[in-house]
Amino acid sequence: MTSAIDSPLPAVTRLIATDLDGTLLRDDKTLSDRTIAALAAAEDAGIEVFFVTGRPARWMDVVSDHVHGHGMAICANGAAVADLHADGRLVEVRPLERTAALEVVRILRDAAPETSFAVELTTGIHYEPSYPPFHLDPGATVAIAEKLLREEQPDSGAPVLKVLAHHPELTPDSFLTLAREAAGGLASVTRSSPTALLEISGPGVSKAGTLAACCAERGIDRAEVVAFGDMPNDVEMLGWAGTSFAMGNAHPAAVEAASGVTLTNNEDGVAVVIERILANL
Repeated sequence: MTSAIDSPLPAVTRLIATDLDGTLLRDDKTLSDRTIAALAAAEDAGIEVFFVTGRPARWMDVVSDHVHGHGMAICANGAAVADLHADGRLVEVRPLERTAALEVVRILRDAAPETSFAVELTTGIHYEPSYPPFHLDPGATVAIAEKLLREEQPDSGAPVLKVLAHHPELTPDSFLTLAREAAGGLASVTRSSPTALLEISGPGVSKAGTLAACCAERGIDRAEVVAFGDMPNDVEMLGWAGTSFAMGNAHPAAVEAASGVTLTNNEDGVAVVIERILANL
């Protein structure tokens, strides 16, 4: 594994794909002036910048002032593509079918009985009474997952982007392993939180798959992509991109998947690499 200083860069960089939390954003969820300048300079040089995140489109305000060019973002771990120039309007959705989601909930309730769930729809998030409280969506419905996922009639209701599963006692990685072994045939299971919080999407849905499709639409080869990430939900993307960097604060699985390691998110690790790319133009 090489560092950001000496890791090889692609002969041509046409697209930069970066995760947000723990990667581009500092721990206080802000962008440094150095990172803002690096993103703008990359776009000015003709390099597209894709934000590729587990966040839903409505939580993209942290970077909304720094969207240039195409303005597209890959959200919900690849389950949606959003147009940030149009207030986060979803232009593509790769849903988790409700019947599969219900089966995953059933399996995880049996395998880890203290699990609580939230359901991320294209219209917002809803969660169970025992799910850890949060305050970003005050209008959410609170009900058991089976009720949240039930359709009044076939094909009714907003598409499901992902189901979130939280366990109060298991370690994050042991919960991830358990869920993948129990329900991995029905859905894609990953995590990005430091707690035992899993993100469950449709089968085959990942940051990597949606990024690959977006690049194919633009005639961009994977060898021309530089990717950044820090957590298990970034692993496939880091492995797919021709050149990739795990952050200095990254999970071991991300470090193993990447071709290099840069500085931490609080040390402008993404900007350090972008500056090297621009210096070589």
